[in-house]
Amino acid sequence: MNFLETLQKNGMIPDKYKQMTREELENRVIEIKKQLGSRLFIPGHHYQKDEVIQFADATGDSLKLAQLSAENTEAEFIVFCGVHFMAETADILTSDNQKVFLPDMRAGCSMADMADIQQTETAWEKLQELFGDTILPLTYVNSTAAIKAFVGANGGATVTSSNAETMVKWALGIKERILFLPDQHLGRNTAADLGIGLDEMAIWNPMTNALEYVGDVSKVRVILWKGHCSVHENFTVQNVADTRAQYPEMKIIVHPECRREVVELADMAGSTSYIIHAIEKADPGSAWAIGTEMNLVNRIIQEHPDKHIISLNPHMCPCLTMNRIDLPHLVWSLETLEETNNIIKVSPEIAEKAKLALERMLINS
Repeated sequence: MNFLETLQKNGMIPDKYKQMTREELENRVIEIKKQLGSRLFIPGHHYQKDEVIQFADATGDSLKLAQLSAENTEAEFIVFCGVHFMAETADILTSDNQKVFLPDMRAGCSMADMADIQQTETAWEKLQELFGDTILPLTYVNSTAAIKAFVGANGGATVTSSNAETMVKWALGIKERILFLPDQHLGRNTAADLGIGLDEMAIWNPMTNALEYVGDVSKVRVILWKGHCSVHENFTVQNVADTRAQYPEMKIIVHPECRREVVELADMAGSTSYIIHAIEKADPGSAWAIGTEMNLVNRIIQEHPDKHIISLNPHMCPCLTMNRIDLPHLVWSLETLEETNNIIKVSPEIAEKAKLALERMLINS
């Protein structure tokens, strides 16, 4: 479904919600949560605004929140405060009597959108011609349900930023090569940390339908989809140099969705949970520059006044698509749960195959 079809199906938020005060909106959320009790579950991703995250029943990364939604069997209504692919994963894992909602259907993910199913099937056909049956597909959980289903149908698995190394090792134990979708940076950083040389990695460009590689292609072990996170790609080598010059004592910790050269220069790199726990365990008075989404960085700063914490990129903005979920959209979604607005529903055929990819990850990681 394209953007216009989505808007036509779900409609635009009525003006009355935009005209309500913050206090009115907050009181309405409190009232509805009290009315519905355990019938309602609101998962909130780490990158959500504070105005929304304050009402989350659980916070975490996308997979954890989808799993918690499935475990919360009393909840009939899952109002997922995140982006589209996250709500899809929740729908895949939850039971048929649970409905998953996304408060604003425009809340997508630029990375996930960089690999659509038609592009992927075209790439797979061409790569099979080039390499034969020697490739296993892996997809970051930050991908559409259709991509997860493709990977599941072709013997592959999903990965998270926490278990990517384990899953790449697993995949290379089965086939000679992997196709890593849709984030080239996580794939490159993971493979490099496992000792795979950059000269053993190629890039698949979905815009040109071509493999980008110079040399003997028989040496290729990792094929990286040419996609990226629009937030994490904005952390640069210059940001690292500027931070080192201004704060020599400061530790730099970044997410592995950042470019390889940034990760190499950082002191530490890891998943969102890794970053959060590293700061929690750090000594009072320690200094940190964090390379990840700004809403989360600001929240970490507020939660740790005993530490000196900054964003690695001082000009970084919050994730624009995550920021589409705001209080007016949350209230609108909560007030229309019995209607068809903003429901995320993955077809049974796609859900079944996508679940295969998720289950392979859970079994092998």
